[in-house]
Formats: sequence, structure tokens, C-alpha cells
Amino acid sequence: MSKIRLLSPRLANQIAAGEVVERPASVIKELLENSLDAGAQQLQIDIEQGGVKLMRVRDDGNGIEKDDLPLALSRHATSKIYHLDDLEAVASLGFRGEALASISSVSRLTLTSNTGESAAWQAKCEGRDMETELAPAAHPQGTSVEVRDLFFNTPARRKFLRTEKTEYNRIEDIVKGLALSRFDVGFHLRHNSRLIHSFRKAEQTLEKERRVAQICGAGFMDNAVAIDIERTGLRLWGWVALPSFSRSQADLQYFYVNGRAIRDRLVSHAVRQAYQDVLYHGRHPAFVLYLELDPANVDVNVHPTKHEVRFRDGRVVHDFLYRSLHHALADVRPEHQLAKSEESALDSANTNEKQTPTPDTTGEFAGQNSLSFSKTSAQTAFSEPAQAFSNGQGIQQQAPHSESSHSQAAPSLFSPKPANFSQNGFSGNKVEEQISAYSALAPKGTTHSTDINRVDDQEIPPLGFAIAQLKGIYILAENAQGLVIVDMHAAHERITYERMKQAFDQQSIKAQPLLVPESIAVSESEADLADTHSDIFSQLGFEIQRAGPETVVVRQVPVLLQKADVTQLVRDVLADIKVYGSSKRIRQHINEILGTIACHGSVRANRKLTLAEMNALLRDMEITERSGQCNHGRPTWAVQSLSELDKLFLRGQ
Repeated sequence: MSKIRLLSPRLANQIAAGEVVERPASVIKELLENSLDAGAQQLQIDIEQGGVKLMRVRDDGNGIEKDDLPLALSRHATSKIYHLDDLEAVASLGFRGEALASISSVSRLTLTSNTGESAAWQAKCEGRDMETELAPAAHPQGTSVEVRDLFFNTPARRKFLRTEKTEYNRIEDIVKGLALSRFDVGFHLRHNSRLIHSFRKAEQTLEKERRVAQICGAGFMDNAVAIDIERTGLRLWGWVALPSFSRSQADLQYFYVNGRAIRDRLVSHAVRQAYQDVLYHGRHPAFVLYLELDPANVDVNVHPTKHEVRFRDGRVVHDFLYRSLHHALADVRPEHQLAKSEESALDSANTNEKQTPTPDTTGEFAGQNSLSFSKTSAQTAFSEPAQAFSNGQGIQQQAPHSESSHSQAAPSLFSPKPANFSQNGFSGNKVEEQISAYSALAPKGTTHSTDINRVDDQEIPPLGFAIAQLKGIYILAENAQGLVIVDMHAAHERITYERMKQAFDQQSIKAQPLLVPESIAVSESEADLADTHSDIFSQLGFEIQRAGPETVVVRQVPVLLQKADVTQLVRDVLADIKVYGSSKRIRQHINEILGTIACHGSVRANRKLTLAEMNALLRDMEITERSGQCNHGRPTWAVQSLSELDKLFLRGQ
């Protein structure tokens, strides 16, 4: 008797169900994806007892013909691909044709459909005998799939299910994820006959943002940056949260490739690198991003649940994601963040408009009127002499002697010394020019000794004008929104760090030959990579040569990394190149050293600053990339709006 036998259809489907149907949420995912592929515009999802008792998905899509209903419940039967070429450029969410068959093998499934051209028909199938029963039915155009008593015939698998609440929460996550992927479709979710979510179709940008806020929370949208970048056949659009809106877990990360939700380590690596020096350690970024590219350049058939994909040119995709997000975060300036907070405050005010008291011209609700600058602070800011910066050394020139020794180390890293790059990264001439420009903001026809009652909002810088220094640590400034509080050390640290990076990029990297070349044992494939990508090392000051089939020799390293663990660094770089096609580890090590120097060379606590110096720092923050966070990911400034201050002191209540 032959030892090799064909599996029965029932057994084959139940084996497939082990991959496709892990829990009720897996069923909902497959059913919703089928509905979306069928061109549905509205989706109704009904759940009972966390999906164990009942799951019903109804759509208004194209429907299924009567003769195709039994085939739809057969294994490996699909309308989405016909030829091998179709598999190489899959444009639909589902394509294997095993979902309905696998689901019906472990449940009682009813499939009802109407194409709109004839009467509706219904097909029933249970896991026991896998035979399909056809009968006429009443149903509008579209399809309904009803799944009852999940795992009724496999009680062992049912024991692995969690509580009703846990299983429902997983279903809710699936619905939210798909609702983010298709703004052109309405989603309505009920649990135990109670409406939980109703996501209407979103076609306009504002409607899309409203749906994202419904799913990810208003706080995410208040702190998100919208991006839309297209280059060489790749398009990345969506929203990324500011580093200040980080999470303790990676629970607010949605990434879609051609509308398909994925979790890919190449994508995760590119995102982590983009947030590398602005995210507080141990925290995770939040984002909702969509990558669009030619379906022929991505393989979606690499994982049973289709959660992973493989890009034809992973290095190009990785670099595109990294550069797009890196520049998007770098371009955020204080005015963008303030504008975002103003929009949120305006939306909140419109919502509570009927409950807001009418402003009183007598001053009782003066905080709700247009903001007028403090006469004393504005006048002092305009008239403060700039002699402190006239020597071209900036703030740190007057720092205590105990801290100046750290800042002296910076210039030796670059040869020759770049223009406008002082020992602490502060350009004194530029600051003096800025202070002169601040004085020009005074109303024409007035002098510094005359009364300055008001400065127009459009003339007020985003971070306003300094009015005081608190405990030698914080700068207090007044802007159009209210009170700005700046951590002067953190802010100066970021400014110094960014200028040191710019100077480092503009100058050739100083390298130092090793007295005794360092030999590193690697695998043959890693040695091949070192040969192929030698330009990556040479651009950053390394000289690496192959000394054998499984040996490379390091003959030269950057001066900044002469005390680093070169062996481990080279191994890590080769590992990155092997997996992602590129590596930023060497640059990250260099940036870490520059960040440490910038930290030591920045203005410290208890350093008394004049108003001119404080204003110079504020102006530099407004033009510096990533000025919202210091090198360690801590926020550098915060704003307390006038309305928030009014609430604090119960004004108008």
C-alpha cells in the first residue's frame, strides 16, 4: 500500500485554516478584504460575543453569480488571478482563493449574493461534510457572508481563544486598520447589536484627517506632519507624528504598501533611522504612511497572512523612506507647530462656541481678545544693546570658565575651520545681524524711548520676544499665542549640534591611518560586501581592504572614531548592508560624538543671559532643523496659550 496519499478536501481545508483562521479577527480580515476587492463602497460588520457566536459582513460590491457561489467556497478558486503574470503583479488584497474554504471548514458559513442583474442566491456550507447547498434568497446588490459558531467542530482550537473583550478588540483593530487604508469606503461596526464605530466615506483632505483622528486620536493629528513625496516611481504620503508625540509601545504605527497593511523590518529600520537623533531613548514613533509603487516591484506572496512583502529593490525603497521622513521631520519649524495648535484650538472653540461667554471690552475677558505685547518687554527687546555679540563669539563666549574647556574641543575636528562656525557652533556675526533685525520690528516713526503698545501679529516671530529668564534655566517669551517656555540648554544644544553636522558635511573628513592595521575575520559573503561597497566606507574615512577569502583589514579610520570599537562597528555595518542594502551606523557614531561635544559646548544652567542673547537664541531656534528636540530627544520649548492660562485662573467662568 502506498505511503503517500492525497488529503481529503476537509482535512486540507482545516490545515489551511490553521494558517488563515487563527482567531475571529482573522476571519473579519479575509471577509473585508474580499469585499474591498469586489468594489464595495459601504461595509456593515456585525459581531456577537467577540465573533465566536456570529460574524457578518455585508457589502454593496459587484456580487457573485449563482454558478460561481459553490466555486467561491472551493479551495484555491479565485477571480483575481488567472495567469502566472498576474501573480507577479498582484493588485488585489486577496488572491489565493482559500479564505472562504478554510473558514467554512471550521464554522457554519452562509454566503448570499446578488449581482444586480438577477435574483439573489444563497450558499450554505458547514465544516462537517463541506457540501454546498444552494437556495434563492432576498438580498440587495452586493454580498453578505455570515459565519456562525467558529471552531464548533474543532473544540481544541476554541480553547485557545481569549475572552470576548480581547477577541473583539482584535477585530476592532482590524477594522480600524482597513478603514485607514481605504478612505473611499464607509465602515460601520456593531458589537452585540450596539453601534461602536461609523466611519463615513472621506474624499476631501479634511475628511481624511477627521477619520485618522477618529482612529488614532485627536492628539495624533494635533502633533502630526502631513507629507506627500513622489520620486522615481515611488510615492510616500500620509502623516508622521512629531518626536514629542512618541509612544512607549509601537502601537500607533500603520504602514501600507499599495493599500495593503504590512509589518516589514526594512520599513521599520528606515523609520527608526529617520527618528534617530530626535526621539527620546526607549520611545517609539507614531505614523500613518502609504507607499505606492508599481505592483511588479513588490512581492506580496511571501507570508501566509500577507503581513510581509519583499521589494524588488529594497535598498532604493529603504533610502527613499529614510530620506523622505528625515527631511519631513527636519523641515518642521516652530511656526508649523504653532499653526497646528492654533487649528486645534479653533476647532475646539467652534465646538464649544455656544458655551463660551461673550468677550467683555471692559477687560474681564481680555484674554480672549487680540494679543497686545507687554510694553516693557517689547521696548527692552528692541533697545537692548548687542555688544555681547559684537566680538563674534556668541553666547558661550561669556560662559563660565569651568565649561569653556569642553567647547574648545570642537574646532579641532574640522580642517580648515569653516566660516561662521564658532567654537561652540554659534555664529556671533549672524546673531548680531539678527538682533539688529529685531529692532526693525518696532513701528515706524517711533524710538526705543517712546511707547510701544502693540506689534501686529504678522510681525511677531513664532517664538515671540524674550521677557525674562527663570531660575537660570528657562527663557520666558511672549508670542502671538501666549507664553513660550524654552529650555535654553536643550535649545542651544540642538542649534550647536546641527551647525556642527553642517560644518562636518562641508569639510573633508579627517582620517587617521592605523599604526597597526586591524584584521577582522568575517564570512565570505561579508568580505564580498566589503569589496562591493567599499565606497560607503571610504566616504566616511575608512580604508578597508580584503586580505583573504574571509578576512578584511582596516587600515584607516576617521579621527572621531579612533577610540571606537572598530571591529564591532565594521561587523554591524556589513550586517546592515546585507539586510537593508545600506547602513548609517558609521554616521550615527559620528553624530553621537558631535552630539556629546555640542552638549558640553552649550550654554549651561545658571548662566545669566541678557534679553538680546535670549532673543538671539529664539531666532536661531526658528531657523534650525529639528529645533523642537535636543540631541537626546527632550523637548526644547513649549507654549501655554492665553486660553489655557484663562482656564487655569478661571477667567470668564
